[in-house]
Amino acid sequence: MSLLVVGLSHRSAPVSVLERASLAPEVRGKLLQDAVGAEPASEAAVLSTCNRTELYADVDKFHAGVAELSSLLARYSGVGLEELTPYLYVHYEDRAVHHLFSVACGLDSMVVGEGQILGQIKDALAVAQDRHTAGRLMNDLFQQALRVGKRAHSETGIDRAGQSLVTFGLEQLAGERPVAEWARGRRALVIGAGSMSSLAATVLARAGVTELVIANRTLERARRLAAGLHGGGLTARAVPAHEMPAELPHADIAVSCTGATGLVLTADDLSAALAARAGSPGSPGPRDSSGSREEPMALLDLAMPRDIDAAAHRLEGVRLVDIESLAEASADAPMAADVDKVRGIVADEVAAFGAAQRAATITPTVVALRAMAADVVTAEMARLDGRLPGLDAKQRAEITQTVRRVVDKLLHAPTVRVKQLAGEPGGAGYADALRELFDLDPQTVAAVSNPEQERQ
Repeated sequence: MSLLVVGLSHRSAPVSVLERASLAPEVRGKLLQDAVGAEPASEAAVLSTCNRTELYADVDKFHAGVAELSSLLARYSGVGLEELTPYLYVHYEDRAVHHLFSVACGLDSMVVGEGQILGQIKDALAVAQDRHTAGRLMNDLFQQALRVGKRAHSETGIDRAGQSLVTFGLEQLAGERPVAEWARGRRALVIGAGSMSSLAATVLARAGVTELVIANRTLERARRLAAGLHGGGLTARAVPAHEMPAELPHADIAVSCTGATGLVLTADDLSAALAARAGSPGSPGPRDSSGSREEPMALLDLAMPRDIDAAAHRLEGVRLVDIESLAEASADAPMAADVDKVRGIVADEVAAFGAAQRAATITPTVVALRAMAADVVTAEMARLDGRLPGLDAKQRAEITQTVRRVVDKLLHAPTVRVKQLAGEPGGAGYADALRELFDLDPQTVAAVSNPEQERQ
C-alpha cells in the first residue's frame, strides 16, 4: 500500500482560497481520470466538501505523486500552483489512513462531531467507482472509513461534541436564545434543495417556523422537499429559483446552500429586499411598537464557494453567518470528553487497517507458491505414470493424495507465519523474501493479484 493524500481544508487555508479551490461536481470525474492516467497513480478518489478539497491516490513514487496530485488540484481548481502550494498538506500511508478516518468521525470538521461528512465520503467513493478509478485500496479505505465513522457515532457521544453546520449556524444567528425559541413563528426561505438544504429545511421546520419556502432551479425537486416537511401549523411550498428575489423580503430567516459558481444573493439584491421589507406588513416576525421589525434579517450561507455576497456584513438590517464566521466561532468551541474516545477508536482502526493491507500484499505470493507446488505435483505424477505404467486408478489416486498432503504440510507453517509477519510494520519485505527463496516468477505473482484469480 502506498496511499497518498494531497489537499487543503479550513485548517490549512483561508476561506477565500478554499472557495476558489472548490471543485464543481462536473469536473471531479475528469480529475480522477487524469489522476490515474498519470504515471505515479493507479487508483484515485476525490473528497470535495464545503470546507475541504482532497485527492487520494495509490502511488508507486512518493515525490512524483505529490507533484502530480498538487498540479492536478491546481489545474482543476483554477488556483495557480504557486499560490495553492503553501496551503496544501500531504499525508502518506498510515498517516493518510489516519487522516481520512479522523475526517469520517468528524474530528477534522469545522464543527467537531458533525455527521454530514459520512454522506460526502460515500459520494466520493461512488464517483470513483463510477469512473473506475477505485481499485481494491480505494474501495477498502473508503468503505472502512464509513464503518469507522459510524462506529464512532454509535459507541461514543461525539454527536454531543458539536452539531451539524446547519444547527451550529442557526445557533450563531440565535445568539443566547435556543434556536426553537428564536425561530418560532418566523418565515424562512431555503435556497437550494440538496442534502444540506434539506437538512436546513428539516431543522427549521422542527424549530417551529410557520412558513417555509424552498427556492430551487429544479422546481420538482423543491416540491418533493417541501412535501416531506411537517410541523405544527407549518406551511411549506416550493418556488422556482427566479422567484426567490420576490420571496426574500418576506423572509425573517434565509439559508442558502447551492452548487452555484457565482453569487446567488448580491449586496444589491439584499438592499432591494431590505427596502421592500421595510414597508411590508406581512411578516409574522417580532416588531416594535412602531411596527418596524425588531430584529435583522438572518442569513445563513453554507455554500462553498459562497452564495451570499460577503458585503452583506456591512448592510444595516442584516445578520449574516457564513462559512468564514462559522470557522471563527467554532475555533474555541468546547471539546467533549468523548473526543478522546473517538481518537482511540481511530488509532485502533488505523493499526488494524494497516495490518490487513500489509497482510494482503503477501496473498498473491502465497497463491503463486501454492500454484507452483501444485504444478510440481502434477509434473511428478506424470513422470511416475511413465515409469510405473501398471498403476491402477485407485493406486494412482492414493499416491497423488499422499504427495499433496506432504506438500501442504510443508507449506502450511511458513505460509501462515509469513502472513502474520507481513501484517506487522515493515512486513512488506517478507513477500520479497518468499519470492526469492522459491524462485517465483514476478509476472506469475502479479497475475494472481487480480481479485478474480485470487478467488479461484
